[in-house]
Amino acid sequence: MIYKFIELEIKDYIATVTMSREKSLNALSVEFATEITNVFKELAAMSDVRAVILRSKARIFCAGLDLKDAAGGFTGTSRGPLDMLKRSQPLFDCCTAIEECSKPVIAAVHGQCIGGGLHIAAACDIRICTQDASFCLREPKIGLCADMGALQRLPLIIGEGFTRELAFTVGFYSAAQAEKMGLVNNVYADQPTLYEAAWQLAAQIAENAPLAIESTKEVLNFSRHTSVCEGVALAMQKNIFLLTTDDIKEAFMAFMEKRQPNFKGK
Repeated sequence: MIYKFIELEIKDYIATVTMSREKSLNALSVEFATEITNVFKELAAMSDVRAVILRSKARIFCAGLDLKDAAGGFTGTSRGPLDMLKRSQPLFDCCTAIEECSKPVIAAVHGQCIGGGLHIAAACDIRICTQDASFCLREPKIGLCADMGALQRLPLIIGEGFTRELAFTVGFYSAAQAEKMGLVNNVYADQPTLYEAAWQLAAQIAENAPLAIESTKEVLNFSRHTSVCEGVALAMQKNIFLLTTDDIKEAFMAFMEKRQPNFKGK
């Protein structure tokens, strides 16, 4: 697909998705959010992709909601709020598409990550950032409740206490504070170092059996909302399938021959 605000590169089983709505600092418009949804659905179906890096070409990671675009959908009638909500559906869908993408997604954050940007980062599997990064749930400052999934996802990442602090104070939290919370796994000095770290992490993921990684992500996502027993049952179900794949045969052969496995995702 051809994208207006996204640059997509695929190399060595790693997809790099670069948000490039630069003039608007990647502020989320309906059109931009639709492209994010589409690219992650596209990547989920691609057998030559095993891991995804999400990054920004703009001066910051994301400025949040494009308020001008959002206001354009308000009709001023009694149906206005409902019409606006329906028009905004792509904003909700883009985070879901990232979360449900079958490939692990690494968010490489630099600069400010505001509102919708934090929703997007929370939907990723792993987050890393630069020292200049900062994070903020901005919605209450414009009279709204955060509604793109961060209030649901963040408690599972950083716990209830830190989530409520972020949501209630509407403050900017530094990279060091984000690392302390567990929002990001690591902090790097600058963008080149950040992107090299993201690539190395993605490459480590891509070395593993892709069907097993996809199954692992599905089990992890499922297990957040259910009992341990039900999560284990799904993992066992996945292994019944994985035991029939060529990849597991390759894993055993590589072990016996004392070499690195060459997985094909079959």
